[in-house]
Amino acid sequence: MLSLTVAAVVFGVVFLAELPDKTALAGLMLGTRYRASYVFAGVAAAFLVHVVLAVAAGSVLTLLPHRLVQGIVGILFLIGAAMLLLKKDDDEEEQVRKPADQSFWKVAGSGFMLILVAEFGDLTQIMTANLAARYDDPLSVGLGAVLALWAVAALGILGGRTLMRYVPLRLITRVAALLMLGLAAFSLYEALA
Repeated sequence: MLSLTVAAVVFGVVFLAELPDKTALAGLMLGTRYRASYVFAGVAAAFLVHVVLAVAAGSVLTLLPHRLVQGIVGILFLIGAAMLLLKKDDDEEEQVRKPADQSFWKVAGSGFMLILVAEFGDLTQIMTANLAARYDDPLSVGLGAVLALWAVAALGILGGRTLMRYVPLRLITRVAALLMLGLAAFSLYEALA
């Protein structure tokens, strides 16, 4: 059964963690060069693949004893928070090759491959697996995660530059890290209690 509460929590955590990521910048660059709908189609498909893989991995974790899973999830959230807090600000934008052909399949394919490769094993994919293990609700977690990733992609493609003028990247990163620290503390408390 779908839980809107779980989907909303997952959406918030994944959205904040993905917003300062390099893929938002890659989406922004692709969106400035090509038709936005073509770029979004490819990027959205790649994120869907990543979420399905992450939720499947997290669902396997639910077969382990609950305390052990909560301990693992808590530690992984701590690692994720540390990665966000210790991450150096990158001013470099990744260069994306411009396809000679600007057809739907070429542009969407470029977006798909870029995100598929860049996001594999990324923090938000690991977080999604953790959240799937934590809540044992694959549908709600998957829906929240994929909607968050699609929202970040859309922001990156359509208006990333404007957003970054008003909300500093460092603030977004800190809020995401604090949310992950809170989830880590809660998971570790449940593992030890």
